[in-house]
Order: sequence, then structure tokens, then C-alpha cells
Amino acid sequence: MTIPLISIAYHSGYGHTAVLAEAVRDGAAGAGAVVHLLKVDALTEAEWELLDASDALVFGSPTYMGTASGAFHAFAESTSGRWATGAWRDKLAAGFTNSASKSGDKFHTLQYFQVLAAQHGMHWINLGLGPGWNSSTGSENDLNRLGFFTGASAQSNSDEGPEAVHKADIATAEHLGRRVAETARVFTTGRAAVNATTEA
Repeated sequence: MTIPLISIAYHSGYGHTAVLAEAVRDGAAGAGAVVHLLKVDALTEAEWELLDASDALVFGSPTYMGTASGAFHAFAESTSGRWATGAWRDKLAAGFTNSASKSGDKFHTLQYFQVLAAQHGMHWINLGLGPGWNSSTGSENDLNRLGFFTGASAQSNSDEGPEAVHKADIATAEHLGRRVAETARVFTTGRAAVNATTEA
């Protein structure tokens, strides 16, 4: 069985997004993947090589002023060399974000991740969950309580620390990690089978 390699490339300004990154890692590792947490504002050459070797990349950033953080934007721009050589073509990609507001224009951050992935020729993995907390029988403890489909989104009060990240948002991020790992396993196993047939 093929064991997928997943790297979570993220920036966290105040620690809330780091909590989500750890949840994505736990979900992916629990589904059998090898997972690396990589801070995009402090990447070493060895960590860049891990990104290049990964089957799937999961992008994460807080949403500041309606988009990803400046540190994440700097990382994205620094991937242009990989874009030029097609180094990340046909990898899988997914994303997650956090803001203080329920919406906070987080969708724009997730779209930014999608466009970055598309420019690299990657394949986007959505959240794969219906919306939670949208009926009289729902609650804030539902998975995907904020109703995003593109990726995992969280809301954390601006006057509280990372310890206050909502448990439902953590569980939603864990779900994303599992989904990425499961999709990566199918993808890498299929690629290996195709390569074996081609070589035969």
C-alpha cells in the first residue's frame, strides 16, 4: 500500500491558525499519511525539498484584511521558480483559514489558495462536508459550522488566544486532513498502477 506524504505549509500570526494546522496534521496522520508541518515564514532548504517531494500540499493562513497574510503571500511569490519548472504539477492541494469574524471574507483566502494551486497545475481537494448549524436542529458544535465548502474555515474571537479555537473548527480541520490523506492514497496508488502498466 502506498503511504502518501503530505506537507502543511502555513503561517500563523497569533497561534490560532497553528492550532488548525496541527488538527489537519492529526487527521491526515490518523488516516495513515506521513505529515510534515512547515512554517512558511521560516522554511529551510530541506523543508523546501520536502514540499517538492510531497504528494499533497495543504496551505494555511489567517485571513487578514480579506486575504492571506503577508507572510503567506511572500511564500507564494517565492514558489515562482517551482511554477517555472512545473515542479508541483499534478500534486494535490487543499487549504484552511481562520479569522475573528464569522465570515471575515475567508472565502477569498481559500480562493487565493485555489488560484495558487491552479497556477502550479495542482488538483484541489474541497472540504467534502455539507454545511452545519443552518437549521433549528443544528448547533455551533456541528462540523463545518460556518458553512464553507472550498476548505476548512474557523472563527476565533479577537480577544482570546489559541486555546479558545472552537472545538468544532478543530474537528473540521481534522476532517480535512483525513480527506486529503485518503484522496492522496487513492491518487498515489492509481499513479503507481498506471506507471507499472506503462513500464510493463
